[in-house]
Amino acid sequence: MCRLFGFRSSVESHVHQSLVAAENALIRQSEKHPDGWGVAYYVHAYPHLFRSAERAMGSGLFREVSGVVATYTLLAHIRRATVGDVTLLNCHPFQFANWVFAHNGEVGGFAESADVRAALRDEVDERFRPYILGTTDSEICFYVFLSLLGRRVDGIHSRGVDIGVASDCMRTAADRIRAVGQRVGGKPSVLTFIATNGNLMVGYREGRELFFSTYKTRCSERDTCSAFDAERCETEVPQGKLVKHLVLASEHIAENPNVWRPVGEATAVGVDWGMRLFVGG
Repeated sequence: MCRLFGFRSSVESHVHQSLVAAENALIRQSEKHPDGWGVAYYVHAYPHLFRSAERAMGSGLFREVSGVVATYTLLAHIRRATVGDVTLLNCHPFQFANWVFAHNGEVGGFAESADVRAALRDEVDERFRPYILGTTDSEICFYVFLSLLGRRVDGIHSRGVDIGVASDCMRTAADRIRAVGQRVGGKPSVLTFIATNGNLMVGYREGRELFFSTYKTRCSERDTCSAFDAERCETEVPQGKLVKHLVLASEHIAENPNVWRPVGEATAVGVDWGMRLFVGG
């Protein structure tokens, strides 16, 4: 079991509070998830990725990165290994060009069965297989998702990939991966994902908890932020409307002022390039 954290914001934001300073910041969660960490954040259209196989709590690099980063889009992960050794190549997030991806869960039978590992790899298009460098099921899940996306859109690296298409590909990836685990391994899978290309971000929950937040009870920067809008920053916004930020997390990072909602089972939640909220069951 791992912990996921992602945010997409309409204003450039610092991440030190969520990763280090908050009462349930990711660094505190690493006490129970000691097997590595990763932080991917975007500078313009490009992800910068830092990963380490050490515990985030004891990592000077984790604190240093968290202290300096300000970005519109970030995806972070802390790992408790269930599949694959504790090595740098097995740390999440995984990156391919402008896409990054993280997983909380396990593909049924993957650790025990070479047949499951081979069958899952067969779900990945040949053009992506050479980029699978580690030994986790999670990395292969990423390339199953990208394979499906590549069959639906002309260019997977386009900044304008449709959020509905991306969420559908993530759901289909979960369906195919689950089927492999059941058919070949005879075991259920747990498949909670977050993926982003720096513009859209989408999370999908299946079997592991995932929460989202799009507003605060009262924003601490309401008097100084030029982008403050009470109707979006301090009010719940329905599906299809614009939000100022989206936070996705395995656990509530801070109870106040963030307002958290659970992502439903087998449900995707995300935002498109224009920060329009998407919820798909």
